[in-house]
Amino acid sequence: MSRHLKVAVGQYSDKGRKNLNQDFHGVCLPREPQLSAKGVAVALADGISSSQVSQEAAQSAVTGFLEDYYCTSDAWSVKKSGEHVLTATNSWLHSQTQQSQHRYDRERGYVCTFSGLVIKSTTAHLFHVGDARIYRLRGGELIQLTEDHRVWMNSQQSYLARALGMDRKVEIDYLPVHLAVGDLMILSTDGVYEHTDLGAVQSALAAGPDLDAAARAIVEGALERGSGDNLTIQLIRIDELPDPEANEVFRQISDLPCPPQLEARNVFEGYQIVRVIKRSARSHIYLAVDSDTGERVVIKTPSVDMQVNPAALERFLLEEWIARRINSTHVLKPCSQTRQRQSIYVVTEYIEGQTLTQWMIDNPKPDLATVRAILEQVSKGLQAFHRLEMIHQDLKPDNIMIDGTGTVKIIDFGATRVAGLEEVETPIEQINLLGAALYAAPEYFLGEQGGQRADLYSLGVIAYQMLSSGFPYGTQVPKSRTKAAQKKLVYKSVLSEEREIPAWVDDAIRKAVHPDPLERYDEISEFIYDLHHPNKDFLNKTRPPLIERNPVIFWKGVSFVLAVLLVVSLVARAHSIG
Repeated sequence: MSRHLKVAVGQYSDKGRKNLNQDFHGVCLPREPQLSAKGVAVALADGISSSQVSQEAAQSAVTGFLEDYYCTSDAWSVKKSGEHVLTATNSWLHSQTQQSQHRYDRERGYVCTFSGLVIKSTTAHLFHVGDARIYRLRGGELIQLTEDHRVWMNSQQSYLARALGMDRKVEIDYLPVHLAVGDLMILSTDGVYEHTDLGAVQSALAAGPDLDAAARAIVEGALERGSGDNLTIQLIRIDELPDPEANEVFRQISDLPCPPQLEARNVFEGYQIVRVIKRSARSHIYLAVDSDTGERVVIKTPSVDMQVNPAALERFLLEEWIARRINSTHVLKPCSQTRQRQSIYVVTEYIEGQTLTQWMIDNPKPDLATVRAILEQVSKGLQAFHRLEMIHQDLKPDNIMIDGTGTVKIIDFGATRVAGLEEVETPIEQINLLGAALYAAPEYFLGEQGGQRADLYSLGVIAYQMLSSGFPYGTQVPKSRTKAAQKKLVYKSVLSEEREIPAWVDDAIRKAVHPDPLERYDEISEFIYDLHHPNKDFLNKTRPPLIERNPVIFWKGVSFVLAVLLVVSLVARAHSIG
């Protein structure tokens, strides 16, 4: 029987000897599928005593984190989701102070410390700013996992150096911690941890299994030892961790069989097969009609070879998972599934059109305006991936469709890397698909993980190919598997006597396909902009020598000069003999 994430939670808060409790805490224990996709979230905030409104800040920070975290994309990593939410919370708290009477005295404004964690799969993701703390108790050893953001002037005086709402921007500490069954994660404010030790925690836990009672006992013990502050503690015990295969994709692989090879006129799970579109080593693709709606769709099934390869099946199923999370006119859309599936397959919209590969065959010398329009649409599709922390990794003309209206769509996600899914442990080895070698970024051939700039490189290669029918470094990139070899790659200018292409367009493409990813554009949008507008940096720089910009013209020129010199030499020799 597969195991799932299971935790026990206990928490308690008290105003202590103060008139007002400025602490706030909370926990969210979602059900499946959100439990596997997003995890369990726990948060605690401590208002500062110098402010009369910091309890509002603490409440806003905790409720905002617990609510907004679950509104972020499943495809985002926990780190990105948490930092995104806390950055937004910090901005809101700071703006509240700026609009109040305390805009010039931040220690009286909407300021609080924050410590939170998200338990997803077998990892606890810690977020921290301020001086609340997170500990882990394992095997009788209590370890502090966070660092206090407090500066001590002397043994008696200190001040808070960092907190939510204190400044317009905030630096948030993040730490992933691997978990084991039996671990106890502890979040507490300074009113508790300054007057509590390991013995007090163990004694409270030994009194019984009720973690709420244990939390209350720890707080009451801190009060007895002289705590004069608000007191809040949260205890999270890891009772069960998920099996690596306890994720959505692997469960589908385990539960459903692969379909047989289909032919025209076959009826398959409510679809009438019209014809085979394509068969490859990875998948079989069919045009079909939904018997209920009459809508034409594309059905994709695993190939026979893939059916004995769990890693390939996982990658196959990820395509639909990815497609359902991207909302873009320029990305292939999945069809809604209204019937219970009996086997593994994917259903997507049918695009009546042609691949960019075929389009380039039909249009060998497209005008620059058309090339720009196609590239801009592809870039919008890529940006939809990148907003969700997804890297496509296999952008090439075969994976780009142009329909009858001229709309361009990215259609294949088989190599896409998803940050959010990398956090879920799986027994299946993740396959590293480079895609078509001539479109793959050079860093892949060094064994490195590609980022957004790797997708930019592929887009730049496509731009180059559309304008020249060639590749910026010929066929040398896949052969260049060291840094030294890649430094020797020489860009072949797209400029030629046959095409009217501005030099600054060539410069933009040169930058997009630079072998070093750090030398490329930071954003795809910058590349698209420079394809439309002359970049002053390009116009002002010294032009590279002709041999780099256009080696063919250079060597033709050299040959011509040598021929002229040869003729002159022969004529002179003839005169001397005469």
